[in-house]
Amino acid sequence: MRTSDSLRKTYGETLVELGKDNKDIVMLEADLGNSTMSSLFGNAYPERYFQMGIAEQNMASVAAGLALAGKVPFINSFAVFATGRAYDQIRSSVAIANLNVKICGSSAGLSDYGDGKTHQSIDDIALMQVLPHMTVLSPCDAVESEMMTKAMVNEKGPMYLRINRNDLKIVTDPQAEYHIGKMTEMVQGNDVVVFATGIMVQQSMEAAKLLEKENISVRVVNVSTIKPLDVEALQMYCEGVKAVVTAEEHSVIGGLGSAICSALSQKRLPIGIVGIEDTFGTSAENYSILLKHFGLEAEDVAKKVRSVLSVR
Repeated sequence: MRTSDSLRKTYGETLVELGKDNKDIVMLEADLGNSTMSSLFGNAYPERYFQMGIAEQNMASVAAGLALAGKVPFINSFAVFATGRAYDQIRSSVAIANLNVKICGSSAGLSDYGDGKTHQSIDDIALMQVLPHMTVLSPCDAVESEMMTKAMVNEKGPMYLRINRNDLKIVTDPQAEYHIGKMTEMVQGNDVVVFATGIMVQQSMEAAKLLEKENISVRVVNVSTIKPLDVEALQMYCEGVKAVVTAEEHSVIGGLGSAICSALSQKRLPIGIVGIEDTFGTSAENYSILLKHFGLEAEDVAKKVRSVLSVR
């Protein structure tokens, strides 16, 4: 179904495809449909598309009601608003009741580079993964975005999907089997394992190439399901390595790194976290400038790998 490298467009197109047979899928939008690409679903099925205006709290509450009526509601906004502005309603009406509401946080992380800290979500993983019953998904490219969207429709319960605004290079095998919770080894290696999510999967794969020239063997694992975290697989990928690095386009507090540090607390392996330090985002002329400014490039991952190896 995927027609581009855009995670957003693929998400919208996939739901249009699924909506042909599944008449229970409904879409709710907070006045950003042309950006989140929920408008594709609205164009195809206007009777199942609800424009809620700039009222994310109400959107989450209405979605809870639709779920109680047997529908499969997807609610859409920029990630910072979908999680932060509607947090109380998601917690009280969706998560506590364990309802089948799907939340798409678009333009996640720093990917809305032009609008600055008010529109950049560096805390959305923390907000969502702390909620009981909530599944948290973070695709690394458009192929995985399609796979996740299909899985979200088939699986029950509240789920949060974190979508990057920009087109990303395809690194996922489109023929690979996918299920929620699965980790995928992207690069084989023996010295250090890097657990990465989102755009940092690609940056970590590039870091592995850089370090190969220094005779440092890096295993890169895509952790696209942040919650529930497959602790058994996590520990398996740590077997035989000397150290661990995590990489995410999110605050170093409360994100993937925090979850993995907790899960590996008994392993006694050196662990380094690559992410956004305790600060807000900022605006820039392009996305690449922000990735460099906040230390989210391949060389930053490589630097962290060298650092954790040096402490042994």
